[in-house]
Amino acid sequence: MQSSIVSTLDQLARWRGDLDRRAAALAEFLADHDLVVDADASVLSVLRERLASDKLVLAFVAEFSRGKSELINAIFFASAGRRVLPATPGRTTMCPVELFHQAALPARLSLLPIATRLQGLSLTELRARDDAWQHVPLNPADPDALAEALSAVTRTQRVSVADATALGFWSDEHPEDNPALEADGQVEVPAWRHALINYPHPLLLRGLVVLDTPGLNAIGAEPELTLSLLPSAHATVFVLAADTGVTKSDLAIWREHLGGNSLERFVVLNKIDTLVDPLATPEAVEAQIARQRETTAQTLGLPPQRVFPLSARQALAARVGGDAQALAASRLPALEAAITAELLPRQHELLLQAAEGAVGQLRAAGTRRLSDRRRSQAEQLLELRGLRGKSSAKVRLMLQRVDAEAAEFEGCTARLQAVRAVQAKLLRNVLAKLSSDALRAEVAAMQSAIGAKPLNLGARKAFETLCQRLRQSLADAGALADEMRQMLDASFLQLNADYGFAFSLAPPPALKPFAKELDLLDQNYSRYLGLGQAWRMAVPGFAEQFRRMLLSKLRVVFENAAGELELWSKTASSQVDVQLRERRRSFKRRRESLERIQAAAGELETRIAEVEAQDERLAQLQRHLDRAADAVLTATRSAAMAHPDAAHLQQDAA
Repeated sequence: MQSSIVSTLDQLARWRGDLDRRAAALAEFLADHDLVVDADASVLSVLRERLASDKLVLAFVAEFSRGKSELINAIFFASAGRRVLPATPGRTTMCPVELFHQAALPARLSLLPIATRLQGLSLTELRARDDAWQHVPLNPADPDALAEALSAVTRTQRVSVADATALGFWSDEHPEDNPALEADGQVEVPAWRHALINYPHPLLLRGLVVLDTPGLNAIGAEPELTLSLLPSAHATVFVLAADTGVTKSDLAIWREHLGGNSLERFVVLNKIDTLVDPLATPEAVEAQIARQRETTAQTLGLPPQRVFPLSARQALAARVGGDAQALAASRLPALEAAITAELLPRQHELLLQAAEGAVGQLRAAGTRRLSDRRRSQAEQLLELRGLRGKSSAKVRLMLQRVDAEAAEFEGCTARLQAVRAVQAKLLRNVLAKLSSDALRAEVAAMQSAIGAKPLNLGARKAFETLCQRLRQSLADAGALADEMRQMLDASFLQLNADYGFAFSLAPPPALKPFAKELDLLDQNYSRYLGLGQAWRMAVPGFAEQFRRMLLSKLRVVFENAAGELELWSKTASSQVDVQLRERRRSFKRRRESLERIQAAAGELETRIAEVEAQDERLAQLQRHLDRAADAVLTATRSAAMAHPDAAHLQQDAA
């Protein structure tokens, strides 16, 4: 009764391991034969790091008491033989929880006290501060002790209304959302702000990250949940209760955070076992479930195939008891099959594209260097064969010609320095458009515009202006990069013609993906800047967290764009150093060869044979390079054969 997610992630792990081994063999071959420079080698290093650390983030979103924790238990923790995450009636998980595995850390539960909100630091900043968290060791071999330790995520504490306001859990403007006021004037709030569970579960070991996010629209919800964590998830499971359908609060979460027709959204209609009526026939119960599914799909604007009625409680009991028939009756396998069929193949496709791009770039770089060496060998061989039957005077003339050619060739250095100077200036102009200083200045201008308006009424307009200016910065950087490309193209063409170089230039990286990331940030963040969310911005600390997260996310986008442009420029210039060095070596080898021939009359045929043998070795290296690159590409393309047929699984899920 193994989940289809488990078996498919196993196949993905094996594929990634095989691909990494072949990529390592390619890297070793290229390094051993001096066929790559640092700029090219970094491409393969990035690919291998991604293969080793790539994560698949699956977020579970629901209001309180929808059975979300029980669903996570049924999918991931049934092998423990009991509930691991707390799943009792009423509010259970009181703070967002991330489940993952990081080999460098021990198995533990890390809890961030709610009081850290008063520091004004975002979750991203606090992740790097181990002393800010309370750590509870976990024993994976003891399910009872594990469940007891994890029950800490349900803990609450009582505070005054003033403290609740400071922590973001009380708003006089929205009294209907406030927690209940006790007789002693205190209110109950979560004890923890965030929880991290580092646990060696088989799925987590394979790179899966599970995000449990309760009550997104509840007062006090972390802005980072909807602004950072959820957008980074590869898929989201939205859990509803079959007995209540889509409530007002459910619909608000869907519209504000999850709406759209993306295939990465899976809607679960949980607790179908509560619809069972001993006075109704099974057919009537089934018809009621079907109606609830149709109604839910219509309310959320989804096709019914995107809504999965199931019973997480029955599924967990069936898996713990080894009852395959009961598991099928719970309908959980349909959801697992849909996630497997739609999510994992797309993840494979992204890795495949990255691998093919890296291998293609490395093969081209290695082939270019081998071609340069073989061209040099061919010139030398032609020269040596022309000496057959010639006198020693002819050899002396050839030596003089080599010296003259070498001296003439050195004249290119001044032109190369001029090209590099112009390239460096253009690159500085490009990077200035994407610098952290420029970014901070733009965000500061937005804050100044917002601060000048009462009640943040101009916040949305200021944010729109910021996004427009940042898109223009990206466009300006792209235009400057294209100017650099034109300059290098013209310079390389002339240098190739005048000095026999073989310079080539790849097109600059496209900046459209980064513009799309800006669009996504615009969409996610702008919802907090309207009148409907003005009260959230007035919560102490919220506006500062908003600014920090926005600046952090924008910095990542711009740093990645700058990094790609800088790497492209470095790759273009590195071939100049390589070919310059190779040409100088060629002149040296030609002179040494002629000197040997001049010293010994019988040396000519021996030297010709040596050059021919060297050329054959270079040809063998080219064949070896092609085989090594093809081996990596074969491993990437085998991914399609390593996974179940997506269409078949989707049909089963429906």
